[in-house]
Amino acid sequence: MANKLVHRRTLLRSVGAATVGLPLLEEMLTSTAVAATSTPDVPVRAFNVFFGLGIPAPLQKEGFKGVLEPLQPLSKKLLIMRNVDQVRCDEKGINAHYDGATAAFTAEPPDGEAKSGGPSIDQVIRRTHYPDGLPKGMVPTLVGGTFFRRSRVGRYVHSYNMDGTVAATIQEKPRELFDRVFGGVELAGGDRSERLKRSVLDTVVEDYRHYTGANSPLGSSSRARVADHLDRIREFEQRAFAMKHRSENGPQVPPRSVIPHGGPADPGGQGIDITLDQLSTEWRLLSDVYALAVQMDRVRFGALTFLAAGERIRLTGDYTYRGKKLWEFDDAGQQKASGDKGCSHEWWHKFNEKKENEALRAHAHMKMQEVAYFLNALDSEDCREPNGRTILENSLITISTESGDGRHNDVKRELSGVFHCITGANGRFKTGQIMDVGAEGIDVYNTMLDAFGTKDRLGPMKRDAQQVDRIRA
Repeated sequence: MANKLVHRRTLLRSVGAATVGLPLLEEMLTSTAVAATSTPDVPVRAFNVFFGLGIPAPLQKEGFKGVLEPLQPLSKKLLIMRNVDQVRCDEKGINAHYDGATAAFTAEPPDGEAKSGGPSIDQVIRRTHYPDGLPKGMVPTLVGGTFFRRSRVGRYVHSYNMDGTVAATIQEKPRELFDRVFGGVELAGGDRSERLKRSVLDTVVEDYRHYTGANSPLGSSSRARVADHLDRIREFEQRAFAMKHRSENGPQVPPRSVIPHGGPADPGGQGIDITLDQLSTEWRLLSDVYALAVQMDRVRFGALTFLAAGERIRLTGDYTYRGKKLWEFDDAGQQKASGDKGCSHEWWHKFNEKKENEALRAHAHMKMQEVAYFLNALDSEDCREPNGRTILENSLITISTESGDGRHNDVKRELSGVFHCITGANGRFKTGQIMDVGAEGIDVYNTMLDAFGTKDRLGPMKRDAQQVDRIRA
């Protein structure tokens, strides 16, 4: 078959800004011969993934035999960095829940309650590689999260502009995240936009018929992939967005989110009761929608949060991993306390390296399983790109947290040994290792930025920088 070339950024498009991207197809490659001698078209992407409360440094030493176990299946595609120091970000009179969380991805302390002291990694890379803005129709920065603790923005927002302001409004409801990515359509004859109250896929029905019909420029296998792709989008849309309109053959609309959002999610810092099933279901849907936006090239920069810094929840439910029950969560019952003292937060304050710390281990293991869920969504065959790597391998995904020890009685210990993990970023960084880097976060981050050729740097201009070359491929 003499394939017609379909560009990497070909879109199913309706009357305006509502767009649905195509998966990678054979027709997106010029030919086998040309592809072997040309530079594959892979966009620069950078995302920050944050999880609350951290992993105590002594537990990190256990590697994949301990709480990091859920990351092991992806270990060849990750560089896990231990002994990263964020002590320079300590703010007098403010505990590490704020300082460490804001330092994640910026290496700077907070600047008040709603700003960071500087930009985050993703936004510095974005500024360098897209100085004139991203291609039309893309979301400039996408920030999402499943979280409850709300005092201070730095607890849950992890993407910051060059001046330290938040890079985008965080979307905490899956249906709102979906709407942010897919729900806007320009009105004919104007530049104003409205939110659709019907399925976004219905706005691209003619294009859909074109790409799957008899006159399609695609081969039979690619037509089938497009059909499957649109079915997946419809599924996510129906799961995420309780629309008034439904297609005749579409699945039933699920109930709206049942977990608390806004003020009710953080009743005076006293914490909320939530089941593991409720927490995991909400997070995984949010992760699916976010990953779908990345797969469809609707977003290239942003951040995702699984539980805020200093999170206060009273979790209940059986925790299983690979079919085996590892723990029964019952924070309040096991703490024998109510309110904030009955929350999982307290396990970190009670951490003792001479004890088993079973509850803390179960929580940390569960968090790694949920982070791995998102990473896996970008590592499937549907995510394979022209250079043969997956989106996970081609992107810079930086995973971090707030502290290396949850106790508030030693700042140096609390802000040292902070867990970090990065992907290979299209061959820029080593993977398949657990590395004791023994370096400041600011030097690790600036080394990462240097690999992307950025002109901007994090931190004070006069500071003597130390390149951490051993992390580079």
